[in-house]
Amino acid sequence: MIGFETVSTEDELAGLAAGWNALVRGMPRPSPFLLHGWLLEWWRQHGGSRTLAVHVARREGRLVGAVPLCVRSRYGLRVTEFVGGTAAPLADLMVAPGEDPAVAAGLAERIGRTGGDFADLFGLPGGCRLARALPADSLTVLERIEAPVLDLRSGWEQRLSSRTRRERARRRRRLEGLGRVRLSVARTPDELAATVEDAFRLHALRWQGRHPGPEFSTAAGRAFHRAALRRLAEDDVPRLVTLTVGGRPVAFSLHLLLERTVYGVSMGFDPELARLSPGTEALLCALQLAAEEGAERVEFLGAADPYKQALTDRLEPLHQAIGVASTPRGRVAAELLVAGVRARRRLRRSETARRIYAHMPRTRRVGA
Repeated sequence: MIGFETVSTEDELAGLAAGWNALVRGMPRPSPFLLHGWLLEWWRQHGGSRTLAVHVARREGRLVGAVPLCVRSRYGLRVTEFVGGTAAPLADLMVAPGEDPAVAAGLAERIGRTGGDFADLFGLPGGCRLARALPADSLTVLERIEAPVLDLRSGWEQRLSSRTRRERARRRRRLEGLGRVRLSVARTPDELAATVEDAFRLHALRWQGRHPGPEFSTAAGRAFHRAALRRLAEDDVPRLVTLTVGGRPVAFSLHLLLERTVYGVSMGFDPELARLSPGTEALLCALQLAAEEGAERVEFLGAADPYKQALTDRLEPLHQAIGVASTPRGRVAAELLVAGVRARRRLRRSETARRIYAHMPRTRRVGA
C-alpha cells in the first residue's frame, strides 16, 4: 500500500533524511542540489515567509517518492516553487527505480493542492518526470538555460587542443614567475571550513562593482554554503579547488561530484592577475582532478558562456514549467508569465539582439 503525506515543518523536513538521498541518486539526471543536506540548509537560511509543502510517498514506511515544494507570495499571488529555488537546478519529481507509476501520479496530483494559485518551477531537466505525470494541458514547459555538458568518458587528455595546452603552459610559467604555484583540494568538513572563506573573498573581488549572483554575495548566501557544504562533505560530494601563488589564494573552482558527474557551483579569481587567467587554470585543474577520480560527465548548468563553449560537447537545456493553476487569478497569472517568457525569448533570438549581444563585454568570461 502506498501512502502520501505533505511535510510542512522544518523538523519534519529534517526527519526525511533516511531514504531521501537514495531517491536523488536514482534520478535519470541526479542533482546534488536536491540532496537532503542541501535542501535542509537552504530552507533554514532562505525559507523565511515561505510555506513548506514537500509531498512524499511511502510504501510500508519506506520513502519511495518525493517532490520538494514550497509556496511564497509574489505580487499578491501564492506561487508554488521548488525548495531551493534557482539554487536547485535539475529539480524534478523523484521516484524510486522500479516503482509503480501510481507513485508519480499521486505526487503530481498533490501539487495542485499545495496552496498556491499556480506553480512556477524553474530548472527542470528535459523530459522531466513531473511534466509527464501531469495532464498535458495543465503545465507549459519552456526552455530557459542552455546548460552545456562535457563528456569525459574518452579521458581528460583528449579534451584539450594542442593550442590550449601551449597557452596553458605559457600562462602557468608566468604565474610561477610571481611565486610558487600550488593547488589544494578541500573535500572534508574541516578542509572546507578552512578554505571556503578564501573563495568568498575571491568571489567578492571578482564581482566588485558588478551584479553577481546571490550565492556568495550575501550574508545569507554565504551562511547557507558554509552549512550545506559541511553537510554534503559527510557524503564526500563537494570539491573546492584553490590555486595559490606565493602562498596567496588567487583563484578557486567549487563543484559537486555525484554519480560520476561534476556539477558546477561557483568560481572566481583575483582580478589583479586576470591577464594570466588564474580562473581558467583553477577550472581546468578541477576538471582534470575530477576525471582522475572517475568523473564521466560535467554539468556546467548555466548559460553557454565562451569559456564553457570551448569545453562543451552538447547542450542539455534546463526548463521552466508554469501552470497547475488552482484559482482563476492563478490561471491568468500563469498565462501572462508564459507570454512574457516567450516574448523575452523571441527578443533574444532576433538578429538585432544577436548583433548587439555579440558586441557587449563578456563580464562572466573566466580569466578574461
